[in-house]
Amino acid sequence: MKTDRIALQAAVISIALAGCSSSSTTSAPTIPSGTFVEYTIPTAGAGSEGLAKGPDGNVWFTEFAGSRIGVVNVSTGAIVEYSTGLTAGSEPWGIASGPDNRLWVAEDNPPTAVAAATTSGTITEYNPGTKFRRQVVAGPDSRLWFTNEGNNSIDAVTTGGGLTQYTGLVAGASPSGITVGSDGNLWFTELGGNNIGVMNTSGTLLHEYPITTAGATAWICSIGPDGNVWFAENAKDQLGKITTAGAVTEYPVTAGSAPFGVWAGPDGNIWFTEQGTGKIGVMSTTGTVLHEYLVPTATPGLDDITLGPDGWMWFTEEATNKIGKVHP
Repeated sequence: MKTDRIALQAAVISIALAGCSSSSTTSAPTIPSGTFVEYTIPTAGAGSEGLAKGPDGNVWFTEFAGSRIGVVNVSTGAIVEYSTGLTAGSEPWGIASGPDNRLWVAEDNPPTAVAAATTSGTITEYNPGTKFRRQVVAGPDSRLWFTNEGNNSIDAVTTGGGLTQYTGLVAGASPSGITVGSDGNLWFTELGGNNIGVMNTSGTLLHEYPITTAGATAWICSIGPDGNVWFAENAKDQLGKITTAGAVTEYPVTAGSAPFGVWAGPDGNIWFTEQGTGKIGVMSTTGTVLHEYLVPTATPGLDDITLGPDGWMWFTEEATNKIGKVHP
């Protein structure tokens, strides 16, 4: 009997240990799609605008009103802001990670128009005197490509600050958003021309394709998971896409949503900000609106959106002084 009791106790202990072992290897709970996290920017009235994934694995952003560049630590949510080296009132807008591991920034207001920041916050400005640069993208030729509304040009800048300006756009084109297409060319939106332009890395303007709907006001564009260039029609409540052959297709979104930023998600869909409704929208590449997630903070003034290094979709809240992220 004593032996039986010992055997029974051993069996119970064995089962308990097995249970502990099983629970210790259980994976973390799945985060529901549409879950939000928001981070408050330390400087009041910063006016967060553009944002990009940095070479340090964090998310960097521009402060249009505060004339600063900020970074959110993806692991902790801590925000650091840098202003030394940026001209006061320079109004930084677009931002992109460059081939030199610096963050390159388009400045909207003179006297300086291009800035580059190391991940430790050292900022250098280049090319004074040209105003209204909007967006920037790293090109396949290792130069940074900017849209220049003030000069009606597309500008290429080397990592040493060497500037080449390419003109020839239709009069009053007002280039704004810019991205690298699946064909290796630079694709950009024209606010005034209501076109999608295409330029090769030699600076030759290849095409200016008209957007089907007049007065679309396409501020931003980006490459989609389907290899097409996608853009948001802020004034017409539509998303558009254009193939490398120039075929434009437009898809309606919620009336009054005023879509602005657009970016490919890790789920193979298009994620976009809605300035008019304070929501983050999700559209399939065939044009079906799958979700519209309401941002927790009311009237956030949503602008840019991008895929972060943590797999979340990050966005700027210009009106509420926050950086947010939503789980796909």
